[in-house]
Amino acid sequence: MTIIRSSQDQDLAAITGIYAHHVLHGTGTFEVDPPSQEDMRTRRADVLSKGLPYLVAADGEQVLGFAYCNWFKPRPAYKFSAEDSIYISPEAQEKGLGRALLAELSAHAEKAGVRKLIAVIGDSANTGSIGLHLSVGFHHVGTLKSCGWKFNQWLDVVMMEKTIGLGDSCPPQTD
Repeated sequence: MTIIRSSQDQDLAAITGIYAHHVLHGTGTFEVDPPSQEDMRTRRADVLSKGLPYLVAADGEQVLGFAYCNWFKPRPAYKFSAEDSIYISPEAQEKGLGRALLAELSAHAEKAGVRKLIAVIGDSANTGSIGLHLSVGFHHVGTLKSCGWKFNQWLDVVMMEKTIGLGDSCPPQTD
């Protein structure tokens, strides 16, 4: 039975493997060299240090996918807008797992104070990711044409957004 839970240190090998597959074989990320497990550990620690969610979908001990969000930009004014990232292992794709994971990420992000989730999707032909985001309430806000070069081709970036929680209906609580 698949559950969605907060990531743990012992998930890092699987997370690193899933992401490496997407780096090497996909255009959803514009990284061209897979990061090491230590790099992924550092990235995860950065997300968690900000009080933001880093989730996995797991069937028993097997991690099938992961999702997290991080501030859209590092400047303080962006602290209520976060970019989501979601990656599913090849064998677990097209089974509704991405939709469940992204919906759960949205709920956790809202609890963390995020008001806007932003998807920065590599490759306008990435219909899986675009469809996934549409299915959980994101909408298209623009396309940056030919701004990435990977696999000997120019790739677009599709920008999508989703308002969560109170959105811009009132000022945020600040510390």
